[in-house]
Amino acid sequence: MSSRPLLDPKVLTAIKDLSLVARTVIDGFMAGLNRSQVKGTGLEFSQYRSYQPGDDLRWLDWKMYARSDRYYIRESEMETSISVRFLIDASNSMNHQDSGLSKMDYARYLAAALAYLSFMQGDATGLYVFQDGQLFSLPSRKDPQHLSRIFYQLENIQPAGQFTNEVHYKQLFTGERRKELLIFITDMYQQRQEITTLLNSLAALQHEIIVFHLMGRNELEMNFSGYTTLQDLETGETTPLNNAQMKKAYTAKLQAYLAATRMQLLEQNIFYRLVEMDQPLDKALRDFLNQRQKSLI
Repeated sequence: MSSRPLLDPKVLTAIKDLSLVARTVIDGFMAGLNRSQVKGTGLEFSQYRSYQPGDDLRWLDWKMYARSDRYYIRESEMETSISVRFLIDASNSMNHQDSGLSKMDYARYLAAALAYLSFMQGDATGLYVFQDGQLFSLPSRKDPQHLSRIFYQLENIQPAGQFTNEVHYKQLFTGERRKELLIFITDMYQQRQEITTLLNSLAALQHEIIVFHLMGRNELEMNFSGYTTLQDLETGETTPLNNAQMKKAYTAKLQAYLAATRMQLLEQNIFYRLVEMDQPLDKALRDFLNQRQKSLI
């Protein structure tokens, strides 16, 4: 069976338990993952030992599994756990839907899968939700009960209001470690450059940062057949949909905006990935593993 259906967000909507969603996604991802793509570099091999829950999945030896039908870990002398913080945009624009799937649904599934993968690798995980001008936070920990709290909070997010205005980001995200991995899941919709302010502050702290920019296919192609007017979910402003010329202008402006956004973030050493909501989660999971490895260096 192909692993890709297990990574399809539309398939995942049938699963109501978010912890089960996370396990389903990671099981499908690991089933299709080539071992060479998650192998660490520059580490001295020490010994084999039996797999234990919470071990770093990057060091599973698949050849040993094929020979013995048991999981073994290749141990090294380097500490492989880090702190991973998930930053979730839960402003009202995340209620935007494409083919029955909302941006918040996609963000929920992606964050849950990444949190589960982080936990399985022994990482401490934290959750920060930017919603209706406020900021909810769960500091990073690595115990199973904490992971359950993260799943619970993700399940119960109801997008509302606008993105949170600037708070004391420097004090909040300084942390105890030299570097952390920050995963920001957002649609990049902002009224007063509040998202830009957040990313500027985080970049100044020299953390590894991944921005997953969620957009629906209907947004990318301006395909809103059957509608004559669009309404801004955060301001209430309306825009008429009138002709093909408008669609052409929209497409040109959108491509210029996406290119400028990507360049601006890359200049700050922030990894940027445009995520189309009709695509499986595997690309985002691979991006996470690659960036996580950089955080260990």
